[in-house]
Amino acid sequence: MKIGVVTFPGSLDDTDAQRAVRLAGGEAVALWHGDHDLKGVDAVILPGGFSYGDYLRCGAIARFAPVMTEVIAAANGGMPVLGICNGFQILCESHLLPGALIRNDHRTFICRDQVLQVENAETSWTSDYTTGQQITIPLKNGEGGFVADEATLDRLEGEGQIVFRYVGVNPNGSLRDIAGITNERGNVVGLMPHPEHAVEDLTGPGTDGLGFFTSAVKALTSV
Repeated sequence: MKIGVVTFPGSLDDTDAQRAVRLAGGEAVALWHGDHDLKGVDAVILPGGFSYGDYLRCGAIARFAPVMTEVIAAANGGMPVLGICNGFQILCESHLLPGALIRNDHRTFICRDQVLQVENAETSWTSDYTTGQQITIPLKNGEGGFVADEATLDRLEGEGQIVFRYVGVNPNGSLRDIAGITNERGNVVGLMPHPEHAVEDLTGPGTDGLGFFTSAVKALTSV
């Protein structure tokens, strides 16, 4: 299965995401922000970093990158898409996911190993987990506070679209401790923590993040 990883100017974790895909048994395909071509991939990852320097607003410029025209159309057609950190911000700016990410409530950048609780194990990116399972993966962001109006938050809760919550501490002021969400269809997932940094015992807090990528490979294989 071919999983594309988009590189924007300022992407930092694209090669990490590619490695995670390979460790999960998939074929990683490099995608360029300026292209109108997804190269026949079966899924797409929008990686972390500071796309276009985070000028204007995080993810706001990347949303208009030529490749995003194709990503948006593919996502709306059911293709699995994962947005990690800055990628989550891009998904919200693209209206593939509701809400927005704002500056951390403590106004400082944070980097820590973060415990998450799996709230939805039925998406294309979480099927290798179980609902209620707790995993630990790295978190690093300065503008990671998830916000939305009360009606949207209630809808996310009621329709099972909250995929992850922070456990033990809310590191950035995200409303209702939300760390990640999905669209109604379950093919688009965005989260602030970085699963691609928890795929090998040699680095990071363990391998709890590998399930994102194995989930996608299995979901694509079963289609």
